[in-house]
This record gives sequence, structure tokens and C-alpha cells, in this order.
Amino acid sequence: MRITSPDPDARVPLAGVDLYDPVPYRDACQHTLWQTLREEAPVWWQKAPNGTGFWNFTRHADVDQLLKDHRRFSSEDGTILSSVGVGDAATGKTMTVTDPPRHAQLRNPVMQKLGRAMIRRCTEQLRAEVGGVVAPLLADRKGDFVGLMHRLPMAMLAPMMGIPEELREEIAHWSAVSIAPDEPGLTGGLDAHTAAREAHVHLLDLFGAAIRMRAGDPGDDVMTALTGLLLDGEPLTEWHVALNYYSLMMGAHATTPHVAGHIVTALVERPHLWSQVRAAPSLIPALVDEGTRWTSPTHHLVRRADVDTELGGQAVRKGDWLCGWVGSANRDHAVWDDPYEFRIDRGSNPHLGFGVGPHYCIGALVSRAALTVLFEILAEHVERFELPEEPRHLTSNWINGMARMDVVLHLGERS
Repeated sequence: MRITSPDPDARVPLAGVDLYDPVPYRDACQHTLWQTLREEAPVWWQKAPNGTGFWNFTRHADVDQLLKDHRRFSSEDGTILSSVGVGDAATGKTMTVTDPPRHAQLRNPVMQKLGRAMIRRCTEQLRAEVGGVVAPLLADRKGDFVGLMHRLPMAMLAPMMGIPEELREEIAHWSAVSIAPDEPGLTGGLDAHTAAREAHVHLLDLFGAAIRMRAGDPGDDVMTALTGLLLDGEPLTEWHVALNYYSLMMGAHATTPHVAGHIVTALVERPHLWSQVRAAPSLIPALVDEGTRWTSPTHHLVRRADVDTELGGQAVRKGDWLCGWVGSANRDHAVWDDPYEFRIDRGSNPHLGFGVGPHYCIGALVSRAALTVLFEILAEHVERFELPEEPRHLTSNWINGMARMDVVLHLGERS
């Protein structure tokens, strides 16, 4: 979605609004619509294409509560709009669609392998891997930035996840297809349904192969943590481990590459900010944090009511589907005085770009570290960015990303 900054008083008619349709997210910015909903109809009911209705919440306070309160709002039936009325086949098998307390049995051992201590241990390797991703762009001084960024999740996670080198490129490709099955540039012309199915099958096969290749070769990584894990006293099957790997890679591909792309577009429009960052690289973590709020890489997250309850003043029945619009929540004037400004000097930035609550993105620390390294490398060599043409955005109501973004780099060593 192309990100623009509407006038605070701008409104659009709400008649006929369809928040499910993925096409508007490709063709236009949705911030004026979300602003209208926050002000005029912060709880909005509509139906999915399969006829199942769902509640939409656009204010920060409501989305924050929806994501934090797992006792009332469950993740087990699915966490994205495509799950509405259908559910998720991985319920109870991956940490994404498992609620506490069972959720912690899966999450905690993996979190230890993706935490600060592991990141510090892997700092030099992470810098080398990210440097390898961006090296062709620096050498050619132009290229498809988004295409390269599809390699970033594998570069940042592979050392910590224990994925064999020979499988990484193929896993990176099919992960990108799984996130954006509507994009012909990734799918080779397959229709979306076929592409999504092919990606799912290929990824589970590849992760299964990785598990077998690593059998008998334990390491200090996620692979070893999962293969040695006992869930309710029972070891995970190979399929169970592969599903969790699939979930982790989807999370990484749904966030990191798209935050990187949208930060670059923001810097093209605000070259003075890039000059500030180059002069003071200590600002890069703040650039990444604000870039995550600005991007809101997942437009929405879904929960299902476990009890009769209320949210945002709306009565909700047990079994109802609820969608929290993260992209809207991260522009709420009730939280930020200037939500449509890209600022790297915010003292407090309570955005929901990585989620919140028990399902807060497990790879958030790794993502922040990788993005920080990426922009540190770019700051050393790139004086300014140029976009020779408008990026092509994903056809997705879930991921706020780009299918292609050609960029020209104007190089200049930092003084």
C-alpha cells in the first residue's frame, strides 16, 4: 500500500466499504478510510466472501486490548482474515495459533534461541549475511530493492534456526510466494490458490528435509530446541516441527522486508532525515522503530471471541470473529499528536507493528537487529536514494508490502 498522509479532517463515505477486498490495498492508501472509521464508526461489521461476518476495530485502545487479552480473544482459530469462517489447520500445533498456557511450551524454548544473548553471539555473522544481501545493490548502484529484501529473513534467521545452507535460497523463494500468492512476479503466472498450495507443500517438504539433514547433529539453535521439545510430555513429530518452522518464516517474511522497503520510500520523500541518520548513526534504531510504526507491515490481526463479552462498546458473542486493524491503530490521534509524520525523535512510540501481548512477534529482536545492520551498511555508502518509478504494491489485505521497488543509489562515503 502506498503510504500517504491525509488531512486530519479528511473523510470518505462509508457506504459500501469492504475492508476484506485486497485490491484497494494495492491501488490506494487506506489511511483516509481508517481515519474515517476511527472517528465515525470505530466498530464496523461486514461479511467475508464466504458469508461469515466479522467485527472490525480501528482504534489503538481496542486493537491493543484485542491482542493482549487471550482469555477473551483466542488465536487458535486463525490470526488473519482468510481464516474467518474457515479456521486454521495448524490449530494447537504452532505457537501462532495456540493460546496460553500451552503456547508458552512452544514459544519459550524458541525465544531463548532468538533472544538478545543469541543476537550478540551472532552479530558478526549477521552483519556478514546482511552485507551479502545488499552487496549486489551497492555494486550495481541500482536494482529491485524488494527482490533483494526477500533474502533478508533467511539471512537473519538461518544461523539461529539451524537451516542447512543448501536449502536457504529455495526456502526464501517459497516463503515469499506464500506471503504474496497473488503476485505473478513471484509465482511464475500460477493463480493465487495454486501458488499458495504449491508454496505450502514445498515449504513443509523443505523444512522436513532440513530436519532430517540435521538429525544427529544438534546445535545451539531453534532446530535443536524444537526437535528436543516435549509438548504436554510428548516429543514433537517431524511434521509438527516443520509447521512451526513454516510459521516462523511466515512471520519473518510478513514484516522485515516490507519495513525495509517502506523506510526507503519514506527517506526518498524526506532526504533530510537520511542526512541526519548518516551524520549520527546512533539514530538508526529509532529510524527502524518509527519505520515499523509507519509501515505497520501487517495491516490486520484476527482473533475469535472465547466468551460473550464487549470490546469498544460493542457486545460480542462467543464464537464471533474480530479483526484489529493494526495499520489504523498506529495512526490514532489519541496516541500520537502527529501520527502522519515520520519522526525519528519520538520519545515514546507504543506502536503495534510487531503486535503486542502473548503473541508479540517472537522474532522482533532479530528483525530490529537485522534492519539496524542493513541501514548501518547503507548509511556508510549511500548518499541518497532515488525511485525511478512508482513501486508496485502487493495485492493483500494482510501484508503492507511491495511486489517490486526499483531503486537507484547515489553513493558517497560518509564523512
